[in-house]
Formats: sequence, C-alpha cells, structure tokens
Amino acid sequence: MSLTKLNTEQLIAKCRERDQNAQLETYNRYYKAMYNTALRIIKDTAEAEDIMQEAFLTAFTKLSMLENNTMFGAWLKKIVINASLTASRKKDIHREVALETVEYALTDSVGILEEDLSSVKAKTVLNTLTQLKDSYSTALSLHLIEGYDYEEICQIMNISYSNCRTLISRAKESLRKKLQFV
Repeated sequence: MSLTKLNTEQLIAKCRERDQNAQLETYNRYYKAMYNTALRIIKDTAEAEDIMQEAFLTAFTKLSMLENNTMFGAWLKKIVINASLTASRKKDIHREVALETVEYALTDSVGILEEDLSSVKAKTVLNTLTQLKDSYSTALSLHLIEGYDYEEICQIMNISYSNCRTLISRAKESLRKKLQFV
C-alpha cells in the first residue's frame, strides 16, 4: 500500500518508526496549512517558512509526546502557532514599513466576474488583516481563521479572558474601520 493511501493515524505510526518516506508524506500533507498559519501571525514569508520547517522538525523529534496519532494536525498547528507567537514577540514593536513594500494599485471592478468577487473580498480582508496591530491581527487570525475559542486564545497569547474578549472586539472594530475605506 502506498503512503498516500494511509490515513493520518497509520502515517504517524510509520513516522514514529522514523520512516523518512512517511515523514515526507506527512510534510506534504500539512506544509501549506502550517505555512499559512505562520504567515498570518508573522507576516514575513521567509520567516514563516523557517518557522514551519522548524515546527516539523520539532514534531518529528518529539512524536513520543503525542498521545493520539489522529491529533497530529492539531498538535502540529499548536507548535506552529506557539513558535510564530514567540518569533513575533521577539520582533521590534516599532517597525517601520519601507515605502517599496506598500502596494498602490488602480482597480477597475468592471472586469471582475461574480464568482471571483468572493475570492477578491476574502483577499481584501486578509490583506487588511495584515495591516492591523500585531496583537489585533494575531487574535483575529486565531479566532476567525484558525477557529480557536476565547479560552484557547487566552492560553496561547497568555492573557486573561476579559483581555481576550476586549482585544478581539477592538480588533474587529479596527478591521471594520479599515475595510470601509477599501
């Protein structure tokens, strides 16, 4: 049976035996989602890729700590998020944005097809999300995109429940304000 036909539990069992082909297949199944998770928090493609790869190395070397093979994806995502938050905290709080990184574009909505409109809207929201303060962007990404509830976000970001609710509320309001000008 080829590795691509194995379910997650069987694949992780092979990874525990240090099967490099199983590790490669696991990487291929999860790398895009983990990269996107890191990128939403870090906002730097090279650093997000580094974090994602480090997370896989950590996961493969600490597989003995994983109690249930079917939970590998959630466990790996938690490793990626924690590593991303740690890297984000290490960055300088007062970052300057180079003028070259700001995109200016003239758009014409006449040529947009109806089915493309929803993907354009989604991209607009995601791009606007990256313009928010880091804490706002991280909290909203965890809540709206990753699907974490307030209690989980409190643990991940190491903040109180009331701070979490206030942070997410303010982040949503900030996102709304930025989107009304788009």
